[in-house]
Amino acid sequence: MTRVRERFTGRIAGIGSTSGIRVVVGRWDDGPWGSFADVMLEDASGHRVLLAPSERVRDFVASTYSFDEEVIEPVSVLDTPDGWQVTTPSLSLRLVVGGRTPLGVALGLVPSRVATAPVWCGLVDPVARVVMRGVRTRGTAGNDRREWYGATSVVAVTSVSGAWRGTDLGSLAPVDPPCRFGFSSTPARPSVTSVVTTIERS
Repeated sequence: MTRVRERFTGRIAGIGSTSGIRVVVGRWDDGPWGSFADVMLEDASGHRVLLAPSERVRDFVASTYSFDEEVIEPVSVLDTPDGWQVTTPSLSLRLVVGGRTPLGVALGLVPSRVATAPVWCGLVDPVARVVMRGVRTRGTAGNDRREWYGATSVVAVTSVSGAWRGTDLGSLAPVDPPCRFGFSSTPARPSVTSVVTTIERS
């Protein structure tokens, strides 16, 4: 059986909040369908929601990750002078971004073509599991799909504000407990990771 690999290049923001709501924003600059953004959110009760801008994105992401609710609605991610503004009909999220984390500095020492290769992602996975609870760089996704996360940089998120379905998010907190969308969560420290995600499917 022939298997196909698709690569998505962009940034993933992962934040926790004092409300217990944890949010993962995927901002994809390049991939099989061009640029788009999507949001994965888990509230304090463990309810997992996908916000996708189109049926195509919804179907692809929901075939790879697990959710209790899937919503199709516009997802806008804009740069601000100090971070990002994420806006959907359900979510308003403002991120303030700081400098590189120590992990981000270490990742900068690895050539990008090496850091994003699935072979490298497989080699560093055992280290990632030990160093960052809940984080994996390779694994088996839904529907017999395999996935690799090749990170090239990590910058800190220093503050957050916003609301989810009318509930104030509160202030910034660790991504704890880890999100349960797939085999890997984002780092516990709120951050924006530059990444190439490779998904292999039949």
